[in-house]
Amino acid sequence: MLKEVRAVDITESLITYMDDNLPTYLHDWHQRIVISNHDVHKEKVTENALHMVELVKQSLRTKLSPEEIMRLAHQVAVQRLEAKINIGEFVYNVNLGRSEIVRFVTGSGISIEQLQPVIETINSLFDEFLYHAVKKYTELKDIEIEEKTVFIDQSHKERLTILGQMSSSFVHEFRNPLTAVMGFVKLMQQENPNMKYIDIISHELTQLNFRISQFLHASRKGVQEREAEDFALEDLFTDILDFMYPSLVDADVTVIPRIDPTITLRAHKDELKQVLLNLIMNSIDALRQMRQNRRIMIFSKIEDTDNVHITISNNGPAIPPETISTIFEPFFTTKELGTGIGLFVCKKIIEKHNGSISCSSDDSITTFTIVLPLQSTSFTTEEESSQIEI
Repeated sequence: MLKEVRAVDITESLITYMDDNLPTYLHDWHQRIVISNHDVHKEKVTENALHMVELVKQSLRTKLSPEEIMRLAHQVAVQRLEAKINIGEFVYNVNLGRSEIVRFVTGSGISIEQLQPVIETINSLFDEFLYHAVKKYTELKDIEIEEKTVFIDQSHKERLTILGQMSSSFVHEFRNPLTAVMGFVKLMQQENPNMKYIDIISHELTQLNFRISQFLHASRKGVQEREAEDFALEDLFTDILDFMYPSLVDADVTVIPRIDPTITLRAHKDELKQVLLNLIMNSIDALRQMRQNRRIMIFSKIEDTDNVHITISNNGPAIPPETISTIFEPFFTTKELGTGIGLFVCKKIIEKHNGSISCSSDDSITTFTIVLPLQSTSFTTEEESSQIEI
């Protein structure tokens, strides 16, 4: 009985100490945690810390019900999701709060032996809180991504239908007169083979016709699914760089391709082309911020005889660390007129091919890495209706 009374005395003494020195604890904890300036709920961070201290005090007096812990955990999870805070940052701050409160109570003057049950109670409480908070955050994040994915798929189906209709009109209104002009230029070449600049005019018209064909090909992408095919990776990049040549010249960008000519892939060629086009165009946009020495490096290599690694790098500005973890999420964009769909759809296409895509960036180089199986006949059967914007 005396021992129980003594335990109650220690608990109440510790709670009194915590109440008297609470501002010190909150100050020390607040000085060490990570809070983003863009956190819409940053004013509630200290308020949540106070609630957590209250739960600690209650748990020292009596065993808490799971509902009491879950209530605060779910509330904080919703706030962290709305604030668009990385879950790793949230877990770090909670564990920092745990360390600070343990350090806080050890300064109460009560012996370590007497504090041992208290520390175990604190750790148990924080473990349960983190479990419920992270679980709720993950559930809400999955729902959010699913809703965005459904919206993207639906909007792309509608846009592709409109684009297909526009393409038909474009062919009728533009390509017919272009074909006529090309025909007359060829006649002029035959009748006047030495006419100045006629070869240049013919070449440019052929290139224009090629660009139109590429545009129409892209507009049909997603409306009709094509079978996977075998193709040389080097040939694919040759087509892409030929197509993007005007954009590269306009931006004064030098491309350094190092593609293994022996690498052959089995994939949906048109879809993979859209991914690579998007990554190279993004690199060009980034390099426009550089005054000189703009470079894009393209490399490929076979790893473990089963996978091919494709890297597209540029020496443009670094992608901030807080941004790089979210660039593949839907609707995330840093461009003024961007939609935030491009990289998200890139990721979907690569994963459909049983591959992966990632990004690393520092002040000297930004690299997108694609890993694809050399031979894969088992693609996902999910209908791909997304069209990457170029």
